[in-house]
Amino acid sequence: METGGVFDSLLSGVCVVFTLGMFSTGLTDLRHMRMTRSVDSVQFLPFLTTEVNNLGWLSYGALKGDGTLIVVNAVGAVLQALYISAYLHYCPRKRAVLLQTATLLGVLLLGYGYFGLLVPDPEARLQQLGLFCSVFTISMYLSPLTDLAKVIQTKSTQCFSFSLTIATLLTSVSWCLYGFRLRDPYIMVPNFPGILTSFIRLWLFWKYPQEQDRNYRLLQT
Repeated sequence: METGGVFDSLLSGVCVVFTLGMFSTGLTDLRHMRMTRSVDSVQFLPFLTTEVNNLGWLSYGALKGDGTLIVVNAVGAVLQALYISAYLHYCPRKRAVLLQTATLLGVLLLGYGYFGLLVPDPEARLQQLGLFCSVFTISMYLSPLTDLAKVIQTKSTQCFSFSLTIATLLTSVSWCLYGFRLRDPYIMVPNFPGILTSFIRLWLFWKYPQEQDRNYRLLQT
């Protein structure tokens, strides 16, 4: 096997491992919900948006014929469906959660209808679907920035997950390299915000250590 082929295989494997590692961080929330039989402190929207993101990239991977994208996002979609099902099971107010789910899934179905019926040319469909997935992924990576003001104001990083931050950084870097290797801007570009926001979070973890937050709360009590 040529050197380039070995590198591509390794890079593909790294993308799969790091991305599934990032998706599996939700298992902590799943364990918490099962142990407490509640959804206290667990956020639902990240599960739902990640599910839509996975299904979008799964479609892009299938249209492009990219096995790495297909495997990662198929497994990711199954995991997110598991988290969503658990949340719905333990959530006391199911109406609002079901409404959010129906709304986003409705948008997804409209998207499938648009790309499938109104964009018959496969190349144009691939480009438009890639653009949609890229914009959606960028918005997901930038959404945690809304918590920055809260972190700076409270001098606490308790609303951040350190393991998820590291997983996001590794995943974003690997997909950037993968997109660069394939010369696919739709894969490469949307992962730059993931790298940026991960470094911002790491800086905040350094400035406001969680151990310090815990000691501060003990003193307060």
